[in-house]
Amino acid sequence: MKRRELFSSLVSSFKKDEKQEKIIRPPYFKDEDIFFTNCKDCEGLCATVCEENIIFIQEDCTPKLDFTSSGCTYCDKCAEVCPNEVLSIEEKKRIDVKIEINVLSCLSWNKTMCFSCKDPCLDNAIDFLGMFRPGINDSCTSCGFCIKTCPTNAIKIVS
Repeated sequence: MKRRELFSSLVSSFKKDEKQEKIIRPPYFKDEDIFFTNCKDCEGLCATVCEENIIFIQEDCTPKLDFTSSGCTYCDKCAEVCPNEVLSIEEKKRIDVKIEINVLSCLSWNKTMCFSCKDPCLDNAIDFLGMFRPGINDSCTSCGFCIKTCPTNAIKIVS
C-alpha cells in the first residue's frame, strides 16, 4: 500500500457517511418493494392527477414526493387512479418521514415574530410557546406544507 492510499483510507474513515436521500412515497402503499415491480409499466398517472404537483416520477418509473413547492392534502386521487394496485386507499397512512424545526435558523426561536409555518398547517400540528418557540406536535401528518413556507428553510425532513 502506498502512503497516499494509506492516508486517503484514514481520512475517509473520519468523514461523515453521506446520507442517501430518502425517497418519500405517497401515503397509500403497503409494501415499498411493489413500486419496483408494478410501476415499471405505468404511465405515471399518479403524478398527473396530483393537484399539488408534488408527485414526480423518477428514472426507475417509481413515484416520489417533493415538498419544495407544496404539500400533500391526502386527497386520495393518486390512489384512485393507480392502475397497478401499488397505491390503494385502503393502505392510507401518514407519510413516512419526520419533520423537525431547526431552532438555530428558525426566526421565531431567534426572537423574530414569524408564523409562516403555522398558517399553512392543515393539522394544527405546530404549537408556539407564547409568541415564539414553535414545535411540532403529535398531530403532524408530515404533509410538508410547512416546509415550503419557512423563509429561512428551518423546517427539514430528518428521516
